Amino acid sequence: MDRLTAMEIFVKVIKEGSFSAAARSMNMSKSAVSKYVSELEDRLGARLLNRTTRRLSVTDVGRVYFERCQQILSDVSETETAISAETRRVSGQMRVAAPVTFSVKHLGAPLSEFLSLYPDVDIDLNLNDRRADIVEEGFDVAVRIARQMTDSSLIAAKLTTSRTVTCASPAYLDRHGTPQTPLELMDHNCLRYSNIGPVQEWYYQDENNELLSVRVSGTIAANNGEVLREAALDGQGIITGPSFITGDAIKSGRLVPILQPYAYTDFSIFAVYPHNRHLSAKVRCFVDFLKSYWGPDPYWNDF
Repeated sequence: MDRLTAMEIFVKVIKEGSFSAAARSMNMSKSAVSKYVSELEDRLGARLLNRTTRRLSVTDVGRVYFERCQQILSDVSETETAISAETRRVSGQMRVAAPVTFSVKHLGAPLSEFLSLYPDVDIDLNLNDRRADIVEEGFDVAVRIARQMTDSSLIAAKLTTSRTVTCASPAYLDRHGTPQTPLELMDHNCLRYSNIGPVQEWYYQDENNELLSVRVSGTIAANNGEVLREAALDGQGIITGPSFITGDAIKSGRLVPILQPYAYTDFSIFAVYPHNRHLSAKVRCFVDFLKSYWGPDPYWNDF
């Protein structure tokens, strides 16, 4: 027996004055209402109502129980209302994990604007290119960059995209020539992002959308995209990666995109968070805000 439901039915019977009226009010059958009250009396070991064919009256014990039930049901209702209001209120601390380079270049401005809109939110931002276990480490949400999300234990909301670009400085291309096909990269100094492993293959698509894989090598490997970008700007070699790192330099002409007919699948930028039917208001607003702020074609793709 659902004890709270039984209490609600008992209170309704007394307020309405009969089983029939209570049944109509609660959209139940009269027999179901009577059964709930009888089971409640059996559980308590006390008669709560005196029943006759002509009238229904409350026993002394029933009157005491009625008053207690009203207080309990009122407390439950107030608690649920308070929790519901708190869930809707955009406030409290939000722990966010995000990659270093992307966040330094592109997350600061939207965070500031978000906090202006929601001043009751405090953000604890953890920057690390290591993929955090957001459940184990207690993060509310993480920003992740990938071609596709494969972790089924998390919900991934796509925020925006970043083009995949292979590029080099004009000085490097003047000295060493411009590769016309991906296979020619094997004859060039390729600056590699080491977080994906010591041996690297760069991927492209041919005119038939077939995947091309090229094993590359070079004099610099680093676990930070900004370092590789600066090396490329200095004429040290060719880099490939997301336009959120290289877009401004390409737009200014300091880096030149190459092999564009062979460009591989774009990166997507996601907000990921644990499966949770009752997503907090602050996380929901944060995800919606970032999606709207950057839009489907963000400024770093504009070159």
